Amino acid sequence: MSLEKEIKQTRPFSSKKEKAIVNIIYTNNWIFLNYSKNLKKYDISNQQYNVLRILNGQNGKPITINEIIERMLDKMSNASRLVDKLLAKGLVSREQRQGNRRACDVILTEKGKLFLEEVKTDMNLNEDKMSPLTDEEFDTLNELLDKMRKKVQ
Repeated sequence: MSLEKEIKQTRPFSSKKEKAIVNIIYTNNWIFLNYSKNLKKYDISNQQYNVLRILNGQNGKPITINEIIERMLDKMSNASRLVDKLLAKGLVSREQRQGNRRACDVILTEKGKLFLEEVKTDMNLNEDKMSPLTDEEFDTLNELLDKMRKKVQ
């Protein structure tokens, strides 16, 4: 379905740029909603999932809260609170960093790794049903989005 039909747009967009921006925002929210629905059964938020993925990408190396914040997709997230919630679930561990009392190292636990593997299966199924694009089209989309952000920054 076209964007205009999805949002019940009754007048034409003022420009192709305006339509593209609205389309990106709408699509982002659509993806976010699909991910949220999928993660709900695991009692985890998109932001918590993002932290777990960041930690998983560390391959067992510890990372500080500030480094997590730099890598977060949602820059408005409270990474300390997210880590606390993941700690309570046993998915991460946290230790005070040697030589710096204000910093702590966070690492994915074995339980966290197993949890990610379980969630990953559902997330891959979710991604499969969300898009009819080919790999080549995904390459083009990624290049265009990267190009747009480069221009804006």
